[in-house]
Parts: sequence; structure tokens; C-alpha cells
Amino acid sequence: MCPRESVARKKAKEEHRIGEILRGLDEEYADAECALHHDNPFQLLVATILSAQCTDVRVNMVTPQLFQRYSTPREMAQADEDELQEIIRSTGFFRNKAKNLIGASQRIVETFEEKVPESMEELLQLPGVARKTANVVLGTAFGISTGVVVDTHVKRLSYRLGMTTHTDPNKVEQDLMGQIPRDRWIRFSHQLIHHGRRVCNSRQPKCHACVLADVCPYGQQNGPH
Repeated sequence: MCPRESVARKKAKEEHRIGEILRGLDEEYADAECALHHDNPFQLLVATILSAQCTDVRVNMVTPQLFQRYSTPREMAQADEDELQEIIRSTGFFRNKAKNLIGASQRIVETFEEKVPESMEELLQLPGVARKTANVVLGTAFGISTGVVVDTHVKRLSYRLGMTTHTDPNKVEQDLMGQIPRDRWIRFSHQLIHHGRRVCNSRQPKCHACVLADVCPYGQQNGPH
């Protein structure tokens, strides 16, 4: 076999494996969606900012009171910072998050006519918003695929599945974007996050019960033999 044929066969084999991963996720998590409770793009933006270094469950416990008190960007922009801090205290890093929420809301009011912007470039202008948050808002609120959401679950599972060798979220995202069809980027993130919570957790992954075990290098090495 010539080297060119070997490379081509290796590429085809990997593409087939990625296809099996996507099929397995579809079978297991056909209806996967964002776990952060929200009714509109602004609420999703706020919830995603709060989710940094915090569980979605905790965020969902905090946001009902928060959204009752501050239901619009204008109301959040005019929030008393001390009062806002108290409401979101349990999400951690509450001082910085309160500052970012107020700053982002002010920018939305002053620059974007009180509407959450619908582009990566504009979202990144908001305090507290990096690519992960922007991808969540664009994908979930607007159905726009500009990238792949890389949270702790996606980063961990992508590495275990052999889809990346990186740990930097931006590099992981680029690796995933090169392997996953664009029309799957949004769904793939939701599915991987659900799988990370239910099966492939960080300390004791349930490889024996994993639908991806047969196509996962980590599962083949650590699962039942």
C-alpha cells in the first residue's frame, strides 16, 4: 500500500468513526437542548454569564428572582450593584458577574437598541462575553452556527473521544469545527454536555453504559474487557 492510500484510508476510517459518534449521540439524546432556563435571548445571555464556574442547576435556582427584579436590559443596566450581587451571590464570583451584567446591559441599551446582538463580533463587545457565551446565545437563541460551545464537559469528552489533543477551549473548538458538519455544531454541543453529565463524568465515567464506548479510545482502554 502506498503512503497516499494509507493516509486516505486512515482519513476515511476517522470520518466513519465521527459519523458513528454523531449517530450514537442522536440515538441517546435526540431532544437535547440548553439546560439554562430562559424565555428570551437576554435571559439566556444573563444565565450564560452566570454559569461561568457554576452549575446550570444553581443558575436556574437564581434566575427566577433575578428576572423578576430585572426583566429587561434597561432595568439591568440601572441595577443597584450591591443588590444585584446579593441575588446572584450563590453562583460564585458574584462581584465580577454583577459588574459584567450591568456593563453588558448598558452596552445593549446604548449601542444595540436594547436588543441582544446577533453576531459574534457584536456579542464579543459585551462585558463578560467570550466565544463560549456568544456561541451559546447565537446557537440557542437565534439558531446561528458560528462555532461549537466548548464548556468543561465538551472539552473533557472531546479529548476522551480522540477528537482533539488540546485543552485550550479555542483550539478544541477549532478541532471540532473541522470534524463536525456545521449543521450539527449546535446540537452536538448540547448532546455532549448531556452525555458528560449523565455518563462520562470527570471522576467515574460509566464506560460500561456508554453508547459511544466502541468508538471511544478512552472507553476501549478503560471499559470492561
